[in-house]
Amino acid sequence: MTDQAPISAFLIAGPTASGKSALAIRLAERFNGCVINADSMQVYRDLHIITARPDPIDLDRAPHELFGHVDGAVNYSVGLWLKDIEACLALVRQKGQLPIVIGGTGLYFKALTQGISDIPPVPEALREELRTQFQPLSAPELHEKLSALDPAMAQRLRPSDSQRLMRALEVKVATGRSLLEFQGRRSLPLLNIEHCMPLFLAPERGLLNNRINARFDLMMEQGTLSEVEALVSRQLDPALPVMRAHGVPGLIAYLRGEMSLGEAIDKGKRDPRHYAKRQFTFIRHQLPQFHWISPQNSEAEIDRLLLHASSVQA
Repeated sequence: MTDQAPISAFLIAGPTASGKSALAIRLAERFNGCVINADSMQVYRDLHIITARPDPIDLDRAPHELFGHVDGAVNYSVGLWLKDIEACLALVRQKGQLPIVIGGTGLYFKALTQGISDIPPVPEALREELRTQFQPLSAPELHEKLSALDPAMAQRLRPSDSQRLMRALEVKVATGRSLLEFQGRRSLPLLNIEHCMPLFLAPERGLLNNRINARFDLMMEQGTLSEVEALVSRQLDPALPVMRAHGVPGLIAYLRGEMSLGEAIDKGKRDPRHYAKRQFTFIRHQLPQFHWISPQNSEAEIDRLLLHASSVQA
C-alpha cells in the first residue's frame, strides 16, 4: 500500500550524478508516482548511455515519461517540453499517480513553475536559412552581429553563449523586435510551486566531481563511443542541441582525429563539472523556493518537509 503525499508533485532538480534518479524511483514506489523527465538531453532517443537515461531495471520499478521520446534531428526547446509535459501531467493525474518531475535543466523547472516568455515561433525555413548563414561564425562573431542588430539584448548575453546568441538573432530577424520585448510577457505556470515539493539535491562538491568522473568512465565501458558514432553517421546539423550533450563534442572531435581519446574523455568529465557549478548558481538565484537537501539524508529531510506540509494543510 502506498503513502498519500500532502502535495501535488515532487520536483527534483540537481546536477548530474547527484542521485536524482534513484531518489525519484524510491519516491515513485512509495507514493504511487510517475517519474517525468526534466532534462533537456535525456529527451533524445539517440543518446541513451551518455545522458544516463533510465535502464530497463529502473523502468520496471516505476513508470517513466518523456525520456527518449524526441528524435535528434528535432530542435527541441523549453516551449516544446512545456507542451509535452502539460499533456503528460494530465495523463498521470488521470491514472491517479503522483507526478515526480526530475532533471538537471533548471530552465525547465523555471518555465514549469513560473511560466515562459511568449515568443512567436520562428518559421523553420527562416531558421534553416539563418543557421546556414551564421553557423560558420564563432560565438564572439555572433555576439558582434547581435550587437549591431539588437544592442540591448547583446548586452544581456555572454559573448561565449552561442546558443542564446543564435536564438536572439533568430527572433530579431523573424519579428523585427528584440527578444527583450517578449521576455516581459509570460504564460501562466503549469504547476503552482506552493502546492509542490521542490527539491535540489546538493552533494558536497568534491564528492560530486568524483562521481561525475566515475560515471563518464562507466559510460565509456558501456559503449558510449559507439552511440556517438551512430549519431555522427546521421550527419545532423552541428548546431542542434543533441550535438552539444556533455561528452558528445569531445568524442566527435576524437572520431574526426582532432583530439586524442584521452583528451576527449577529459573534456567529457570537465564539461559536466563546470556545468554543475552553473546549476548550483541557477537554482540559488532563479529558483529560491527549492529546498536544498543532502543526497545522503534525502529521504529523512523529505519526510521532515512532508510533515511540515501536512501540518500547514491541517
